[in-house]
Amino acid sequence: MRLLLVEDDERLARGMVASLEAAGFAVDILTNGEDALRLVGQEPYCAIVLDLGLPDMDGLDVLSRLRARGATTPVLILTARDMVDDRINGLDRGADDYMAKPFDPRELESRIRALVRRSQGTPDPVLRIGALAFDRSSRTVYLDDHVLDLRRRELAVLETLMGRPGKVVAKERLSAEIFNFDDAVTPNALEVYVGRLRRKLQPSGPAIRTIRGLGYMIEAA
Repeated sequence: MRLLLVEDDERLARGMVASLEAAGFAVDILTNGEDALRLVGQEPYCAIVLDLGLPDMDGLDVLSRLRARGATTPVLILTARDMVDDRINGLDRGADDYMAKPFDPRELESRIRALVRRSQGTPDPVLRIGALAFDRSSRTVYLDDHVLDLRRRELAVLETLMGRPGKVVAKERLSAEIFNFDDAVTPNALEVYVGRLRRKLQPSGPAIRTIRGLGYMIEAA
């Protein structure tokens, strides 16, 4: 899952990225509202974490402009403003959730996962296809009730495909959802991760098919 973090506090942003990436997210960082307005809509972010105290404009104005042009990406406001009126204002202007600083990174991760599940219409934290189960809260995958040893990028690819069982996911879309701007991605990176997953899902897991010229599809049960 790929996130956009809009935060001008460089030290805080670095710490947030470290914890979010450890939790399985790919994260892009922006430090101002104008760049956020430009980028949202061009990249397939599953959620936006938005600070209100940005250097060029108020984060609430960024939020209002995003919603006015039809952006539906879930937005979690992260701010030092913790008065009830501030929270009400943010939620009424289109935010999906609100957290006050300081915060526990584990709660932030959990709230983001919940936002993404709701936005995708899959409130159950566990994705299931036949004997394969992916617990998105713990980032644990089970096949025939045995834990699979999967690396972070393998988990990201599998989660994206399992979220669309029986549907083709274009290679470009898959890459855009699991890699951030700073990732050094080789031309065959996706093929490598998919190949590893295929081997680890044998013999009883669902097949991952290559649809020539289009992308990949994990078979529904």
